[in-house]
Amino acid sequence: MSLVELRDLSFGWRTGQPLLEIAAFDVAAGERVFISGPSGSGKSTLLGLIGGVLTPTSGTVRVLGESLGSLSAARRDALRVDRIGFIFQMFNLLPYLSVRDNVALPCRFSARRRERATAGGLELRLEAERLLGRLGLDDAGLLDRRVTELSIGQQQRVAAARALIGKPELLIADEPTSSLDADARASFLELLMTECRTAGSAIVFVSHDRSLAARFDRQVNLLALNQLAGQRAV
Repeated sequence: MSLVELRDLSFGWRTGQPLLEIAAFDVAAGERVFISGPSGSGKSTLLGLIGGVLTPTSGTVRVLGESLGSLSAARRDALRVDRIGFIFQMFNLLPYLSVRDNVALPCRFSARRRERATAGGLELRLEAERLLGRLGLDDAGLLDRRVTELSIGQQQRVAAARALIGKPELLIADEPTSSLDADARASFLELLMTECRTAGSAIVFVSHDRSLAARFDRQVNLLALNQLAGQRAV
């Protein structure tokens, strides 16, 4: 069974024309999928549908064996915090929490994530620090700062560490390297691939940077996947 399964999916904002129409899209367990497409093509919307942040106008979205359309908003939230790591394009960090506490946050809401994060014998705070260190945020003076005191690139890495903690079965990443320089981008991808390989996690990764695509098992152009894009081109 696919980890992610979309069938006859349609989505449009209430005040506009339909944006996405996808007959079928699947992601296998442990698969690393790179999705590309121009700005405005619906990449972030697709990730929101897979992550249960958005609900389709019609069609089905099955993730981790659950039909998201049959779940309440609270159950979708619980599924996401328990089993999905989500790197949002706007980070969605909590400004009043420290760097370390932002990373550990999913484990405060999910016993499953906390158990997986500490399964190697590390305390939760040490696991958060390990991930931050792998991303180049190993300055002890940073750990207790509020995230609002960090640069945009640093905040992006904090968001990545938060998504990875607790070894989620599915990682969804929306332009996660857009604010990183070349060295930080390389470290981020190495961490992402290593952590997900160790956990057996699948990755659905959106980026404009096509140079990153070679690191993934499969590349998908959203314009080719979206049937509406083909209709507009006619």
